[in-house]
Amino acid sequence: MARESMSAAARTHDASDAGHIGPVPRIAIQAFCETSAVARTIEEANADRRMDKAHLKVQMGGAQAAVEVYRTAATPNLVILEYAQGDGAKLLSSLDELAESCDAGTKVVVIGHFNDVVLYRELLRRGVSDYLIAPITTLGFIRSVSELYHAPGADPVGRTLAVIGAKGGVGASTIAHNLSWAISRGLSTATVIADLDLPFGTAGLNFNQDPPQGIAEAVFAPERLDAAFMDRLLSKCSEQLHLLAAPATLDRLYDFPETSFDGAIDILRASTPCVVLDIPHQWTAWARRQLIGADDIAIVAAPDLANLRNAKILMDVLRQTRTNDHRPKLVINMLGVPKRPEIGVGEFAKALDCEPSAVIPFDPHLFGTAANNGQMIAEIQANGRITESILDLARTLMGRSEVKKPSRSRLPPFLSRLARAKG
Repeated sequence: MARESMSAAARTHDASDAGHIGPVPRIAIQAFCETSAVARTIEEANADRRMDKAHLKVQMGGAQAAVEVYRTAATPNLVILEYAQGDGAKLLSSLDELAESCDAGTKVVVIGHFNDVVLYRELLRRGVSDYLIAPITTLGFIRSVSELYHAPGADPVGRTLAVIGAKGGVGASTIAHNLSWAISRGLSTATVIADLDLPFGTAGLNFNQDPPQGIAEAVFAPERLDAAFMDRLLSKCSEQLHLLAAPATLDRLYDFPETSFDGAIDILRASTPCVVLDIPHQWTAWARRQLIGADDIAIVAAPDLANLRNAKILMDVLRQTRTNDHRPKLVINMLGVPKRPEIGVGEFAKALDCEPSAVIPFDPHLFGTAANNGQMIAEIQANGRITESILDLARTLMGRSEVKKPSRSRLPPFLSRLARAKG
C-alpha cells in the first residue's frame, strides 16, 4: 500500500452492529497494539471460524513499532494499528512514515480510543481504510476486516447451512433437500444444494436429476476451479434452485484431505445467496471442517436414546469450536413411528437444553411417494403441516423468524443421568 493506493472508504465503525459476517479471505494480517485489552480481543478473534483462512500476527508497540518493522520487511495485506493516546499528531506522523514503505495493495485500519472528528478526517485524507473506537468486540473486529474485502455495492457473501444427521437413517438428507427447496421457493432466495455424500448421495434421485457431472469433478480437479467451471457442474432444479450432485458410485475411494471442498464452497458462496450442505453421517477431517465452518447448522435426530446421545455429543463439540455462533438448530424427525418407544419432544429438548426448530411427524406414505416420484414434499402437499414446518425451519436458518418453543416435560431418571454425564 503506497499512500495513494490506500482505500478512501475510511469510516467509524459500530462494533456492536449485528448481522451476517462473511468469512475473511486468505490474507496476511499484522496487528500492532498498545493495550493488552485490544491485543487480547484480536487474538480471540483469530480463533473464530471466520478467520480460519487468514494468517494473523499480533504484537505490541503501536504505529511506531510498525514503522520500524516495515523499514526492512514487506507489508502484509492488512495492518492494524492501535493508538491509545489523545493527541493524534504522533499517529499521523507515523502514518506518513509508514506510507513511504508500504507495499501496493496493503490496507490500514486504526483502532483509536477517542471519538475525534478532526483525527478521523485526517485519517480519511491519508486513506486509512477503517477507524474503530475501542473498546472493540471480537465480532466487531471480524466484521470490520471482512467488510474491507467486499467490493462496494456487491451482494454479501452467501450463507452456508449445513445439515447432518445425529445417526444414520434419520432422514437428514431428505430434510436438507426439502429445506433447500423451501429457501428457494418459499423465501425466493437463489440456492444451491450440495450433496457431499459422494458414494451414496440421494439428492439426484430426490430431485429427479441425473447430471453427468457434480461435486466430484470439483474435488478431484481443484486446478480447474473457477466460477465458470462451477457453473457447468450445477444442475438446474428450478429457477432459484441448483444442484451440485454426488456421483453415487463406488468406482473410486473418497478419502479426501481436510481442505478438499474449500475451493468449491468458496466459489459457490461468492455467487449464491444460500448454499445448503448435505453432510453425510461420518466424522472425517473434511466433514468436520465443513460442519464447523458453516454459517448455521441443523442437526436432524429421531426421538430415541442413540440419537439423543449423538446429538448431545455433536452439540458439545460444536459449542466448543463455534464460540461466537448460535447453537445448532435441532430438527426432530420421524416422530410417532407406530409401536416404537420414543422419547417425548419436551424430554428430548430438555436433555439437550435446546428447543427444536422443527418437529416432523412420521408419514411414510407422503415421504415415500415424494422419494419415488423425485419430488419435494411441497410439490405433493403444498399447504400441508410438514411443508409449513420445513418452511418455518428455512425462515429460522435464514434469520427471517423465530420458531415457537414447545412445552417441555420433566426428564425421566435415565435421561437425567445422560444429561449430567454429557454436560
